[in-house]
Parts: sequence; C-alpha cells; structure tokens
Amino acid sequence: MNDTVNQIQKYLKSVQLEWGKITWPERKQVIAETVAVIAIVFLFTVSVYIIDIIFKAILGLIPTV
Repeated sequence: MNDTVNQIQKYLKSVQLEWGKITWPERKQVIAETVAVIAIVFLFTVSVYIIDIIFKAILGLIPTV
C-alpha cells in the first residue's frame, strides 16, 4: 500500500515539474488562431454545400426509370 502511495506521489511531483516547463501561448495568439480555424471550417462547409448543390442539379438531369 505504501509503495503505491509513494509511486503516486512521485508521479504527481514529476507532473508538477513538467507542468512548469510548459510555455502557454498569449491570449492574442489563441484568439487569432481560433478565428482562423472557424473561418477555414466555414469556408470548407460552404464549399461542400455548393458542390452538393451542383451534384444534385447534375443528377437531377438524369432521367429516372
């Protein structure tokens, strides 16, 4: 039991040490990258929607049996 507790404590101390080495991006950078991701997702979504409309129109020209 004590061995398990010691291992957990050792693990948590190493996590704390590694946590201190992290360099977090600035708020301005996070906002800019978030806006860029949202814009790219929006553009891809609109592109797929337009392609879908085009394919529907083309497939609508094929007569059904």
